Amino acid sequence: MKHTGENVVRIEAEALRALADRIGGPMAAAFQRAVDLMFDCAGRVVVTGMGKSGLIARKIAATLSSTGTPALYLHPVEALHGDLGMVVRGDVVLALSASGETEEILALLATIKRLQVPLITMTGDEICERSTRSLDSNTSFASERSLSARDDKGVKRVSTLASAADVALDCSIAQEACALGLAPTASTTTMLALGDALAVTLSERRGFKEADFANLHPGGKLGKRLARVESLMHTGDALPRVTPQTKMSNVIYEMSRKKLGVTAVVVGEKLVGIISDGDLRRLLEKRGKDVMDLTAGEAMTRTPKTIGAQEFAATALAIMEEKHITSLMVVNGSGKLEGIVHLHDLWGTELV
Repeated sequence: MKHTGENVVRIEAEALRALADRIGGPMAAAFQRAVDLMFDCAGRVVVTGMGKSGLIARKIAATLSSTGTPALYLHPVEALHGDLGMVVRGDVVLALSASGETEEILALLATIKRLQVPLITMTGDEICERSTRSLDSNTSFASERSLSARDDKGVKRVSTLASAADVALDCSIAQEACALGLAPTASTTTMLALGDALAVTLSERRGFKEADFANLHPGGKLGKRLARVESLMHTGDALPRVTPQTKMSNVIYEMSRKKLGVTAVVVGEKLVGIISDGDLRRLLEKRGKDVMDLTAGEAMTRTPKTIGAQEFAATALAIMEEKHITSLMVVNGSGKLEGIVHLHDLWGTELV
């Protein structure tokens, strides 16, 4: 009992190490073929599995979807009662089954084949260990099974699901971490890791960027951290602005009324400068009450720091920290004033 937890983690870690060795070695061609099929998929990757494998399948589908590969989870039992209509030509099916003999999934094979939908499987078949011969990436695994069927060395027969696959991925393990060797532990961990490997490889191949990730995660903590400036900035009547001819008394009134400690100076809609409360303090120290005789154009900073509306809030924060300022004017490519983002607006993003 004392070392049970440690042993569970070590067993699962060893299963992952063996999986990594296979991906980098004898399973490399099959892994790449699976990536190619999903990358070229004109439809969606339909991920299916029963029981614990089904739970892992759900997570893989979610990870694929959130990293740029359209995917959905199909419950094999519901599929047998109508949901199989979710699978159409142009899709790719990724089926998970530790035994490779899950009846509910095997019942789907006829339709999958009829639709000519490529089938990728993750099973516990010891595909790589039982043969050192490298499979060509375009070779159907069904042909490899026929070779195994003639093997007279007592090698375990390949499962029905793996033998039907266009690409069969090896999720075999030396042992489950369960003391009884029954509860799916190392096997599901291996499937999960292999799903992540496929998703991340596809993401990099698609050139999936931080901006794409942000677009798919508008809510929750991730959404806040990847918020765009346009979603935080003050616009319209909330945006303090004056013209270069505005008297200083009215400049102060505008800054006080909008409560951002700064005002934009504009000609028409084009930003030409800013005046901050810090600018006012420095002018008062230098010129005293004569400051009230100035216009905004005479008092403004003519080269304010700006940012685009499509930039990330994190970028705005980085500029503020670097320049020791508390606000940024938001402008478009031609210098038109679109808004203002203040340090206070970033508090809700969990960046500060």
